[in-house]
Amino acid sequence: MSKSSIIRQQIWTKLKDVAKPDTRFDLNFAEVIPDFEGSEIAADRILDMQKCKDADFLFITPDNCLVDLRRRLIEQEKTFFMSTYGIYRGFLMIEPGMVPKGAELYAAWLDGMEHFGRPVLLEEIAAHGRIDFLVTGASAVSIDGVRFGKGHGFFDLEWGMFTDLGLVGEDTPVVAAVHDCQVVHEKLHPSATDILVDYIATPDKLHTVERRAKRPHGVIWDLLEPKQIDQTPPLRELQRIKGIA
Repeated sequence: MSKSSIIRQQIWTKLKDVAKPDTRFDLNFAEVIPDFEGSEIAADRILDMQKCKDADFLFITPDNCLVDLRRRLIEQEKTFFMSTYGIYRGFLMIEPGMVPKGAELYAAWLDGMEHFGRPVLLEEIAAHGRIDFLVTGASAVSIDGVRFGKGHGFFDLEWGMFTDLGLVGEDTPVVAAVHDCQVVHEKLHPSATDILVDYIATPDKLHTVERRAKRPHGVIWDLLEPKQIDQTPPLRELQRIKGIA
């Protein structure tokens, strides 16, 4: 078993005590990054960041622990986009005025985003210009910023697409929102595809990370199965844009 798998299993054991069950996957952390007790406090810490306040265009992952953050971004009339589950239906964007007053919480849920958000292609995302701020959930994150997802690599893949289009880079702020029990208090060596975060927001505090390595760049096509490419519309679009289809 790899070290990342061992860390996930250790964290998932602790997480069961504070996680909120998902309506579909319950506490199957290999399929969902759950909401957790105190996630709204972690959202407070993110929203209090000046870099978040200044951001005009954000990317927020569809993780359950970010529901309250997405709700409040909708209330603040921030423009952000989010991937659909598994990126199977690409990305959805929320812009000011799209969500009626009183429906912000529903719109922040995954199913609600499918109802209120509008599908958006990579070309339109790129036309917006650089992404100002990214927030992701995680299965675990080390104190030096190495993030572990569920093990499927979706955020790594999204980051690869965004870097290929010049929308993010070394200076783009990336925040991981997790429970304190998901923070690994040891320094880890990132793999070739691990996205290093700059901040870790937990119910207890906002950690500022001193990154020791650079982030990866681009989609590593050799690591992808043809079936995955076929089932992920943005990957097919990126191939067309880059002329490699």
